[in-house]
Amino acid sequence: MMGVILDGPLIWSQVAQIAAHGAALALGPAAMARIEQGAAIVRAIVDRGLLVYGVNTGVGALSDVIIPADQLRELSRKILMSHAAGVGDPLGVVETRAIMVASVNNFAHGYSGLRLEVVQRLIDLLNAGCTPVVPADGSVGYISHRAHIGLVLIGVGEVWLAGERMPAADALTRLGLDPLTLEAKEGLCLVNGTPCATGLACLALDAAARVMDWADAVSAMTFETQRCQLGAIAPAAVDLRTSPGVRQVAARLNAMLEGSAILSAAQGRKTQDALSLRGIPQVHGAVRDAWSDAAKVVDRELASFTDNPAVMGTPDAPDVHSEAHAIGASIGLAMDQLGVAIAQLGVVSERRLDRMVNPLVSGLPPFLADDSGVNSGFMIAQYSAVSLVAKARRLASPASLDGGVTSGLQEDVLGHATPAALKAIQIASDVQAIVAIELLAACQSYDLLQPRLAPAPRTGALYQAVREEIGVYRDDRPFGDAIAAAVKIIGRAPPP
Repeated sequence: MMGVILDGPLIWSQVAQIAAHGAALALGPAAMARIEQGAAIVRAIVDRGLLVYGVNTGVGALSDVIIPADQLRELSRKILMSHAAGVGDPLGVVETRAIMVASVNNFAHGYSGLRLEVVQRLIDLLNAGCTPVVPADGSVGYISHRAHIGLVLIGVGEVWLAGERMPAADALTRLGLDPLTLEAKEGLCLVNGTPCATGLACLALDAAARVMDWADAVSAMTFETQRCQLGAIAPAAVDLRTSPGVRQVAARLNAMLEGSAILSAAQGRKTQDALSLRGIPQVHGAVRDAWSDAAKVVDRELASFTDNPAVMGTPDAPDVHSEAHAIGASIGLAMDQLGVAIAQLGVVSERRLDRMVNPLVSGLPPFLADDSGVNSGFMIAQYSAVSLVAKARRLASPASLDGGVTSGLQEDVLGHATPAALKAIQIASDVQAIVAIELLAACQSYDLLQPRLAPAPRTGALYQAVREEIGVYRDDRPFGDAIAAAVKIIGRAPPP
């Protein structure tokens, strides 16, 4: 896979490409120059004894405590030690890598003030596949996750390397790297800003995009096996709504269903279908529109500097601003919106699933079992989908409205952007499983349709691809195995 050169800001898909798909990362010359300029300004501040938050003062509620020059290295080190207060099981490797990539991106704006050597060390770890072990819980916004990552730079904590969990010091030795000694402000830089939430948000967008594409394709199969009326998705009708997402989904459905003998024979058999079927463009399209809005927010965040304070000016004339760019309100709101949208995708997928397994409306054998009574078929698989929908609804409650007061009233507004991004990732994972169950039911519906007419070429090809890996279900094996296999299929690149 080709590498990514970071000179201007990254976009969300590049963060996901590096974090999840292994692309290498390198700094371009302009980014390196910006970083070095910021570090030179911090050195000048220290040399001239100027009082600047986080450079030669304490942090948070200790912002007015002046730190002597000979203790600034100790301050940076102790910030990491005290802020690395995460709890619980570790984040996944991909999630941690995404935070690291977004951190490098933030530093590359050049306003943080840490040395190029520190930024390059993060890149070296990324490219070597050396990933800090980071507890998943304990951060209201950004601090603890990034502190655990920062520990590794100084040879403390643990990492994953070549599939093995080991002390960070041993991993650095194996890679031929020495632990860093942090200079003034560098400890604060390594824990501050929104890269934690932003990196995770990039993964949420990536996961959601894949689920949306698969949901469109699978819903086309359901639409076909339920012998729906094509008039509902006719371009002339759909174009009456100006939503880009609605039009995109309708175009995909029409392309997937073109040439369907099943649907040709079904036209005119009813006046209209249930909303979960005829409303696929409207619901899926609304989800896509919400996703697009969230992607714009994340890209804006990556293009923004979110550390505090902002180191500007020149070494001869430092211009430092103590601001609040580290608040992740925009990311928190965007991830809450994305979580609700993807949960909605799961809601409508389960409703279509129910129509396929319910003999009152499906026109197919009860629960898609070929020997109803002896075989339960898809009865309990639909229960699983209902459970996942309920879970998604719970997770979709907005994290951005969560409160809390920290640091002795100094940090008295908390955005909870990182939890918002983490739950959006979890919702996308759960909806992937719901769509996977719908995929299994749609394939089983093709097997049970009478008369057996030819599906559209593209839905037929997708059916055949699934059947090459997962056979018809006859209560002859644990259903969970079939769901797991379908989830793996949904995890791949979606059909065109």
